[in-house]
Amino acid sequence: MNEQTKISTIAVNRKARYDYAVLQTYEAGIVLTGTEVKSLRQNKLNMTDGYGVIRKGEIWLISVHIPEYTQGNINNHDPWRDKKLLLHKNEIRKIKFRVEEKGLTLVPLSFYLKNGKVKVEIGLAQGKKSYDKREAIAKKDFQRSEDRKVKL
Repeated sequence: MNEQTKISTIAVNRKARYDYAVLQTYEAGIVLTGTEVKSLRQNKLNMTDGYGVIRKGEIWLISVHIPEYTQGNINNHDPWRDKKLLLHKNEIRKIKFRVEEKGLTLVPLSFYLKNGKVKVEIGLAQGKKSYDKREAIAKKDFQRSEDRKVKL
C-alpha cells in the first residue's frame, strides 16, 4: 500500500467470520447519499444480518442498516434501503459464477474509509456447520489458555 493511503475502520462484521468460512474477499465501492456517509463517519452501522445479491449484473447489499443522521432534515435517507456496490464487470461475472454454481453467498465483512471514500470488504463465503463452530471456539480457548501459561 501507498504511504499516503489513509484507512480508518468503521465497522467489522465479526459474526460473519464465525458463521461462514470466507473463501475470497473483494474491496468494493458503495453508492451512498450524503446523510448515509455522515452517519457512517460517526461509526453507526449494523451489518450482522447483511448479505449480497446479484440483480441485472449489479451487486446489491441487503439488510445493512445505516441509522438516520441525527442532524439530518426532511431529506434524510431510508435506513434499510438496498445499497449498490461498485465492482468491475469481470469481478461481478466471477462472483456470479461462484454464487450460482458452488452455492456460496456474499457477506459484508467490514466497512472502512479509504482516502475519504467509504469502501466495503465483501467475502465469498460458505456456511459453517455447528461442529465447525464448536471446533473454532475450542481452538480459541486452547490458544488463550496457552498464552496465559506463557505469560506466567
